[in-house]
Amino acid sequence: ANNKSGRKFLPNMQHISMISDALGQSIRLRLSTNAIRSIEHNGGLDNYLLKLSAADLSPTYRRLRSRIQRKLEGAAA
Repeated sequence: ANNKSGRKFLPNMQHISMISDALGQSIRLRLSTNAIRSIEHNGGLDNYLLKLSAADLSPTYRRLRSRIQRKLEGAAA
């Protein structure tokens, strides 16, 4: 018999609060542990989101990215 189990390999998702330096507030996110490591490697949530293109992000993170961009552009002006 060639019986195989129907096992699914799911990502390790975590609920985490991260601080946005630009917005000055804590943001609650649901991220994989791999994404959390990537954010820490890139120097924080703001740098990570600004480094990615908007096409690579979900609508929720796209809105967050645009809020951060507007805040940083307002501070630079």
